[in-house]
Amino acid sequence: MTDLIVENEAPVGRIRLNRPKTLHALNLAMCEGVLEALEAWRRDASVEAIILDHAEGRGFCAGGDIRMLAASGAGDGVAARAFFHAEYRMNHRLFVYAKPIVAFMDGITMGGGVGLALPCTYRVATENTKFAMPETGIGLFPDVGGGWYLSRLPGRIGQYLALTGHRLDGAECTALGLATHYLSSETLDTAKARIAETPQDIAGVLDALSTDAPEAAILARKDDIDRLFASDVLEEIYAALDADGGEWAAKTLATLKTKSPQTMKVSLRLLREGVAMASFADEMKQEYAVGAHVVQRHDFIEGVRAVIVDKDNAPRWDPATPEAVSDYVIDQIFAPLPEREAWTPS
Repeated sequence: MTDLIVENEAPVGRIRLNRPKTLHALNLAMCEGVLEALEAWRRDASVEAIILDHAEGRGFCAGGDIRMLAASGAGDGVAARAFFHAEYRMNHRLFVYAKPIVAFMDGITMGGGVGLALPCTYRVATENTKFAMPETGIGLFPDVGGGWYLSRLPGRIGQYLALTGHRLDGAECTALGLATHYLSSETLDTAKARIAETPQDIAGVLDALSTDAPEAAILARKDDIDRLFASDVLEEIYAALDADGGEWAAKTLATLKTKSPQTMKVSLRLLREGVAMASFADEMKQEYAVGAHVVQRHDFIEGVRAVIVDKDNAPRWDPATPEAVSDYVIDQIFAPLPEREAWTPS
């Protein structure tokens, strides 16, 4: 069984993720395969649009090959950097692609799955969508463009999502603009068939099949999120949550205390700088440098051990508290790579 199904069904190209046992988590070959398909269709006039979805199972894409990244990071990091390099080129290619791409986020859409879906022209959410960037729980940070996308969400919702890894449903994705359309999962086959018939009117097809999304629960918390996550200083967010006295704030603070203090600080800086990035390519260049450093640090290797390998869910972060994570350490993580090692879009 191939991990990626690529088919030219002119007038559309089809890319289907096909690793159901891992919820379609990305590996290097899959990233390279997407890049090859996009390049082949770029000048193929018979292909007018691209459909991106998953072949079977309950996930669109649960992320990347985390076990491989951690194993590589514990060594020389070469394989991890090769994966990031290809994955980020794929993210960027999707972002700048001239032909319309429709991503169907029907199911789990996390980490690398977010990086696949959000650059696409049209992003379809359903009642099955579970969208999150949970990386701080394994000592990583919201990469694959997270610094670009999350920093552009309303108020401080992006900072809240980046730090907590909170899961959004399809209605919330639609309300926040992360999804362009909300469809019932029962209509997806119809949508894909109609897109194949009239790829010049994808918006019309999706508009006609869209249904009213349920109420977006996160919007009821927006004022609390904006107030309590107002600072770009992690210690100040902790203090605000602690001083609030409410049940939601207490639960949120307890959640943050399970995450890596180091990569929460990385995430806050990433979003602060990401909102001012001149281009998506600039964002990916920075995220690649940060990723190349973080993947070989203790917290990522320990986080994967605790959550993915041993599954004791008791990571021993080092440093263990926000106060112990110095500005110097964060500056080291954000240090640019030498030009010969830096990420480039092509």
